[in-house]
Amino acid sequence: MKRMAEIIREYGPFPGIEEVHGVSFDGRQVWFASGERLNALDPDSGELLGALKIPADAGTAFDGRHLFQIAGPVIRKIDPESGAVLATIPAPEGGNSGLAWAEGSLWVGQHRGRRIHQVDPETGKVLRSIDCDRFVTGVTWADGALWHGTWQGEESDIRRIDPATGAVLERLEMPPGTGVSGLESDGGARFFCGGGSSGKLRVVLRKADQDAT
Repeated sequence: MKRMAEIIREYGPFPGIEEVHGVSFDGRQVWFASGERLNALDPDSGELLGALKIPADAGTAFDGRHLFQIAGPVIRKIDPESGAVLATIPAPEGGNSGLAWAEGSLWVGQHRGRRIHQVDPETGKVLRSIDCDRFVTGVTWADGALWHGTWQGEESDIRRIDPATGAVLERLEMPPGTGVSGLESDGGARFFCGGGSSGKLRVVLRKADQDAT
């Protein structure tokens, strides 16, 4: 099933922030990575509430208590209140992009590798891998379903895939030239989507209007 993505809100660009990478949501604040900082955004007002100074050049995740951030070859576990790094594990080898937390595991998207790895959050061990047919950007879970962003050239979409086979079950096609870097469900009907070099953060409806609750 394919339909055009419905963008219902945009934030940014933000002063001093050139790119938006990973995106996560802690139930109150949207966190987004911008290279050397992990920024907290109030999704209601659109105001930046603060930032943690930490390398943040790819995916971001939240497990209910801690943030996880990919930067280069490692994934850091972070206290969101203090910014303290509590643990560091190796990231999977390859060009890592997205990051999500679900079912007690980290899920790591690999851009040019076109796959998603399920990773042990204590050791960094890859537990299994899912092959995809497009470049993978952000990764998230929503209502027990696995979604990921894609971005190749001027084309980008958000896909729901079968976590067993990687088969595409649903696609939300972004407008031409509008890319998805980070991706996070708000736990309801919306996705928060990083906009890469646009410096923007966008809100996309996961469900069609008549289904959104």
